[in-house]
Amino acid sequence: MTPPSPMPSQGRPRPGSARGGSDGSGRSGAGAGAGRSGRRTRVASAAPPSGSRLPNPRLTGLGSGLFCAVAMFLLGCLDQLLFGASPAVYGVLFLPVCVLTALWVRGGDVLSAPVVLPIAFAVGLLPVAEGGGGLFGRLMGLVTGLATQAGWLYGGTLLAAAIVLVRRVRWVRGRQRRG
Repeated sequence: MTPPSPMPSQGRPRPGSARGGSDGSGRSGAGAGAGRSGRRTRVASAAPPSGSRLPNPRLTGLGSGLFCAVAMFLLGCLDQLLFGASPAVYGVLFLPVCVLTALWVRGGDVLSAPVVLPIAFAVGLLPVAEGGGGLFGRLMGLVTGLATQAGWLYGGTLLAAAIVLVRRVRWVRGRQRRG
């Protein structure tokens, strides 16, 4: 079986285009992948990504909030089922979600990660929080859980904030170099 051939617009400049090579006037463009304005454009690679790399999604601010809220709720349910609603296990599971959220949010929305993490912590705490019957009992269990697990909440949020600040500084410096 032969591999499928790449589409003509992926990676190869068309004859007479200004994406590198000669532009018809005998001059070469500003480099491979340069557009009409002389700025470099991204050319899609026909090669598939290597299988050994970790996923590197780029989430928007809203997407990162949804990701960590859903992840924490599912981890809270899993904690309830496997460990009998252990707050310590829930706090430990919060830390990797903080790191992944801080790493996966895209550069322009990176400052939203430390904001959405405490909200996700509270959402995921719903299945873990102990409370009596009814809405008031559940609400009191949630407030008590937030108060007793504040160390995990602050620790995870500060960890994500440190990652976010490093990423933001690198992002701003990269934009200043390009501009």
